Amino acid sequence: MNGPRQLEASMDRLVTQMGGWFPGQRTVFRGHDLHHDLSDLDWMGLYVFGITGRRFSPAQLTVLHRIWTYTSYPDPRLWNNRVAAVAGSVRSTGSLAISAAMAVSEATIYGGRPVIRCIDFFQKSKQQQEAGANLVDIVKWQIDKYRGIPGYGRPIVGVDERIGPMMKLAAEQGLDQQPFVRLAFDVERVLLEGRYRLRMNFAALSAALTADMGFSAREHYLYFIPCFVAGMLPCFVDASVKPEGAFFPLSCDRVSYLGVPERVW
Repeated sequence: MNGPRQLEASMDRLVTQMGGWFPGQRTVFRGHDLHHDLSDLDWMGLYVFGITGRRFSPAQLTVLHRIWTYTSYPDPRLWNNRVAAVAGSVRSTGSLAISAAMAVSEATIYGGRPVIRCIDFFQKSKQQQEAGANLVDIVKWQIDKYRGIPGYGRPIVGVDERIGPMMKLAAEQGLDQQPFVRLAFDVERVLLEGRYRLRMNFAALSAALTADMGFSAREHYLYFIPCFVAGMLPCFVDASVKPEGAFFPLSCDRVSYLGVPERVW
């Protein structure tokens, strides 16, 4: 059924398995009473339950929390944080600042888009290995076709300072030797032993950790959306309390203009 008939079937009614609010009575969240059945969940537990429909262990939730913590850098020079800072500098609202900064977080080179490619690469590579493919050949094919491996390599500096602390926590929680985490390090070993010299970055490790928890590529992407927020707000606050327009101002004489020369109108 499609076209007008499909629209007519949805008129005056909402069909959903996600939930609903019954004013003055209760709120249903994926078939459970939010205030009673799910009252034991913290915010992260509820967030990923809403995405996946599954509950996660305390160890898994600890790791999921920490992935967000370790990606929250309050540095306004970073591309998305700069948007939040500019919003504060021009006296916009916090909601608009965060919304705009989150929107630009879906960058092609880093941010939201690469996290999808990372977990997709791991899941497909695991399937190929189980079918008998050699990891060296998988990596070589990926590089030859796409000129890189998602989650490996990093601008400015090769080492990612988040890998060590994250793996320490994963080991404490008993999640450091899961199949996709091992695969992530095996890929890095292939790259370092070959001519590519690319080290793993945090996008790859976080994708491997969630893949071991059973996340799909879409679920991983949805989980990752707010991961930078805790670093955005300090940038907004800092710019908001400084003189208006004082965030990285640029005078006209700093602009290298190559267009039409000055004219008299």
